[in-house]
Amino acid sequence: MSAAPIRPTPAFMWRHPARWIALGFGSGLSPKAPGTVGTLWAWLVGWVLLPWLTDAGWALLIGVGTLVGWWACTRCAQHLNTPDPGAVVWDEVLAFWLILWLIAPSGFVGQLVAFGLFRFFDAAKPGPVGWADRLFKAERGAPIGWRQGLGILIDDFVAAGCTLVAIALYRHFFG
Repeated sequence: MSAAPIRPTPAFMWRHPARWIALGFGSGLSPKAPGTVGTLWAWLVGWVLLPWLTDAGWALLIGVGTLVGWWACTRCAQHLNTPDPGAVVWDEVLAFWLILWLIAPSGFVGQLVAFGLFRFFDAAKPGPVGWADRLFKAERGAPIGWRQGLGILIDDFVAAGCTLVAIALYRHFFG
């Protein structure tokens, strides 16, 4: 029998570096809508980073962030005894940074639309996003491993892809 799920707290987060990352440096500890709060945190940090990072810098940040995030999300899920904890928001952070990078230069309204679309695709999980989410689900009571850690990240990257496709289609037909 597996252990009961653990509710993350600030004290829990500070006890291991994987938790700092996976919990979005505290943004995932929000009692309401942690995925939305994590995405807002990503937007704020992304706004600070946009003028400073080149395309190579963004690619490196997202690439290294994905590898480190795979480790952090896996470890944090194991520590929380939950295969895909809602408090783990590093997946939203990376996916939204990818969106911000690829729609740049874009003003506030464009970024707001991207935020809304991404949150829709991530929360509602239509079509390919739902498929990607189900692809990595563990059997009930099965140990949480690297596959589930990767799955935490993948469905958000698919949601980012859907967001980018929607924006590209809008720009093609109406922009």
